[in-house]
Amino acid sequence: MFDYASIAIILYFVLLIFIGIYAMKKSTSDNNEYLLGGRNVSAKVTALSAGASDMSGWMLMGLPGAAYLGGLDSIWLALGLVIGAYVNYQIVAPKLRIFTELADDSLTIPEFFSKRFALNNGSVRLIASIVIILFFTVYTASGLVAGGKLFESAFGINYVWGIIATVSVVVIYTVLGGFLAVSLSDFIQGVIMLIALVAVPAVTFSHFDVEQAQALTESMSLGIENIELIAAFSLMTWGLGYFGQPHIIVRFMAINCHTNLNKAKNIGLSWMTISTIGALATGLIGASYIAKSNQTVSDPETIFIVLSQYLFHPFIAGWLLAAILAAIMSTISSQLLVSSSSLVEDIYQSYSTKKPSKKQLLMTSRVCVIAVAVVASLIALDSNSSVLGLVSNAWAGFGAAFGPLIILSLWWKKLTHSGAVAGILVGSITVLIWAYAPLLSDGQTLSTYFYELLPGFLASLLAIVVVSLNTQQPTEQAIEWFDATNRKLNGI
Repeated sequence: MFDYASIAIILYFVLLIFIGIYAMKKSTSDNNEYLLGGRNVSAKVTALSAGASDMSGWMLMGLPGAAYLGGLDSIWLALGLVIGAYVNYQIVAPKLRIFTELADDSLTIPEFFSKRFALNNGSVRLIASIVIILFFTVYTASGLVAGGKLFESAFGINYVWGIIATVSVVVIYTVLGGFLAVSLSDFIQGVIMLIALVAVPAVTFSHFDVEQAQALTESMSLGIENIELIAAFSLMTWGLGYFGQPHIIVRFMAINCHTNLNKAKNIGLSWMTISTIGALATGLIGASYIAKSNQTVSDPETIFIVLSQYLFHPFIAGWLLAAILAAIMSTISSQLLVSSSSLVEDIYQSYSTKKPSKKQLLMTSRVCVIAVAVVASLIALDSNSSVLGLVSNAWAGFGAAFGPLIILSLWWKKLTHSGAVAGILVGSITVLIWAYAPLLSDGQTLSTYFYELLPGFLASLLAIVVVSLNTQQPTEQAIEWFDATNRKLNGI
């Protein structure tokens, strides 16, 4: 098993490095190309890149693991995400693509927040950058935890060496090819993930006889009837997070034309729907298969790995394991690049006493990718960390800090700079208190009963509106960019 799977994994690693070399030659002449692909990415690459970087290791480990333990409770999480992604394409994607280009060609989300008010270095830019760097370091660590678990479970390789192998390949192709390498690799990774998430549950289900299949179907139906309303609603609020995820919405900024976003939406949502159904089915069917075959799974988040090893030829199993690596790496590379862009564009370049050259900016971006990867690897050394747990904290943090601000930046003319700052701070702090402060009588946190994203989102939204209505309105330049975005969107 080890030899066949190793060959498949090595071939996959080689493919990613070749993509990095190709992208380096094609689209890394300056930071604009390195960080945003020169705003020339196709619809299909945008769609699968956004999906693959979004779903990460939790799609093949976290979500199947949750379904394995909780049954159909997890369907509400999947449903909330699909709805959130759809609304994100509808109300954020087109305007963000247009507005960021009109606002002095903003390359990063923090830069856009500042340029939204016709300010080069408004305090909102620095604050947003710090939030991105902090939350993305944790988010990246979640991917490395998944990588470490994969190598440990599938190959018996030490967890730490699994982290090193995962981060090394990601860093190589990201440092070499930047945004284009990340997007192209995400496209390939998205295809691999889709095939794997259809094949594994389908082959597993084929091992059930008629009576077993009927019993499985009945147990699923019973499970969905017993889900508590509050728990279901809490899971569905994950969909609110989409509006504030920098590594996802930056894809909208890089597409070659805003009119192609409708095509990207159709491709992306189709991919996402099939993939989430496959992930849920992997956990649900996998739990029944393990039970009927009298086997045990020590870590529910490795159910996809276990089924791949039991039911497929070793070489095919190797490629299925590569699907997990694909999911992990697609998100890690995106997060490393966004973190690097904030460090370089929003902090280093903005506050440098001497304007750096294009060559210096490009080199600094590559160094920052490595630096963030090292810190995230150190955080990931705790092998007891839950992939879904780490992702949920970072997802809520971004969703609450940036989600309301992104929406109001694009749709509310009266938004002010002070309101934007207040929204980021209030949203972030609310999430941290809700998730980590032991406020309940038994010492537990409020997130034990309800996911922290919705309270943080609402608090941020309220803070933005109240502060904006009581502070100085945007400048004429900011209002002109806002109006110009609407005119271009409407074809005027």
